[in-house]
Amino acid sequence: MARKRKKISQPKKDVFAIIADGETEVWYFQMLKRNEPYLQINVEPKIPQKKRLSEQYKEVIELAEDYTKIFWIIDLDDIIKKSNETKKRDKTKIQELKGYLKELEKEKFKNVITILNNPCLEYWFLLHFEKTAKHFPKCSSSVKQLKKYLKDYTKNQKYFTKQNNDIYLKLKPKLSTAIKNSKSVHRKNLNDLDRAICEMSLFFETKEIILKNII
Repeated sequence: MARKRKKISQPKKDVFAIIADGETEVWYFQMLKRNEPYLQINVEPKIPQKKRLSEQYKEVIELAEDYTKIFWIIDLDDIIKKSNETKKRDKTKIQELKGYLKELEKEKFKNVITILNNPCLEYWFLLHFEKTAKHFPKCSSSVKQLKKYLKDYTKNQKYFTKQNNDIYLKLKPKLSTAIKNSKSVHRKNLNDLDRAICEMSLFFETKEIILKNII
């Protein structure tokens, strides 16, 4: 009987997964994917839907083995709000997040990159236009500032995904500026949350992304 030939595994392509909870994150990365089709990106969820922090974390670890890189995008505004409303004896969302981040430091999760934004992704949009470390306590505050530059900014799918004028195309000419500004407001620790945080540069400065020359 002829021996079965051993299956030779094919080289793994660079395939990235984006895990996000907010509508803006999902739409933004869907537009990045549409305009930069050579980047193999899977955006989860496909349709924006609110998921608990524990559900997002579970999805991250389930996908970690199948992708070159997993980017977990986390807006802190709602997490901070819920933490402030938590009873003293109960575990806060910040404490829960710290536990997940500590777990992701293990070697088996070295391809998982967490990206924090405080208060929200609109702060990243704002950094395309100005360098500011101002702390916006609410997402609505950063939106108000953003509208000084994008006067028609509207947080809905139609605005974000408009053909030939979507949110990614609107901002791309200033992408290098935003990356530079973002690097100056990375997290120090999660004990000091009365400060601006934007870590989106971690995505755009990932080696595999840089090699695609999207900037």
